[in-house]
Amino acid sequence: MKRNDWILAAAVIVLSVLIFCVQLMLNLSFDKEAAVVLITVNGDHFGTYKLNEDQTVDISGTNTVVIEEGEVYMKEADCPDQICVHHREISRNGESIICLPNQVAVSVQNSADSSLDGVVR
Repeated sequence: MKRNDWILAAAVIVLSVLIFCVQLMLNLSFDKEAAVVLITVNGDHFGTYKLNEDQTVDISGTNTVVIEEGEVYMKEADCPDQICVHHREISRNGESIICLPNQVAVSVQNSADSSLDGVVR
């Protein structure tokens, strides 16, 4: 390898380490005690639930969401593909589970971040 190849490889490695450190800092600053689970159905707000309180939420008889031990997962859905049911548990800020056939979205957010970002007319 030539000198420029080594410089490029080193730059890529340094950049990768920096991105990893930023992600790690963001995840460490996430407070699970203040986190909430937002559920929307057909684009309308269905409910907001605390991530640290274990509960089962039935969504209009089509989907069942379980909040357990600080994680959220879709237990049941009557959609044909079952992608949302096979999705892994979510627990970090910004993660989501989407059920397209039933138009259900489940996302985890820090309660401090739940204010409006903007309004569209």
